[in-house]
Amino acid sequence: MSTGRVVLAVTGASGAIYAQRLAKHLAEGFDEVYLMVSNQAIDVAMTEIAVAINRKSFDTTSWLGKKYLNVHLLDEKDYFTPPASGSFRHDGMVICPCSMGTAGRIANGISNDLVTRSADVCLKERRPLILVPREMPWNLIHLRNMTLLAEAGAVIMPASPAWYQKPKSLEDLADTVVARILQQLGVQHNLMPQWMVED
Repeated sequence: MSTGRVVLAVTGASGAIYAQRLAKHLAEGFDEVYLMVSNQAIDVAMTEIAVAINRKSFDTTSWLGKKYLNVHLLDEKDYFTPPASGSFRHDGMVICPCSMGTAGRIANGISNDLVTRSADVCLKERRPLILVPREMPWNLIHLRNMTLLAEAGAVIMPASPAWYQKPKSLEDLADTVVARILQQLGVQHNLMPQWMVED
């Protein structure tokens, strides 16, 4: 495991499998993972991947298949947590999947919960902020919000799976997106080989 801290937020957009696969690799790639999960994301996880995330007795086993003690679930309404402050140093924040509502609030400086506050901190402190929207199609408001975010320094990585690796399962397909997110964070992985590079 490499050293470092990372912040992961999971919002209520469709794409729970992306969050699940990403969280597992972040837990294995960083010393500390600060996790935020919205109520809508909990509902989506149950609907899409039949996983129940319990805030009161949080355990990564049911979600990630293993108990990761370095994953810390935060209260999305609690601003007295490390990612809410610019003095807390970390290696980046990923919002995966990112709902358009969340993206819109961040783009317009509305910090109404820990997710949007932590993202705002990343932008003002010039720390990596990666948004993984899954919505389609995008309307003009979505496009303008994404432009604002990109201009402010965020990296926009739509959940657009790649097919050239000939994925054999939904997990393989999701990992084509996860691999690119990990690459943005500088995390070594073996999910996908580099294009046209032999090991």
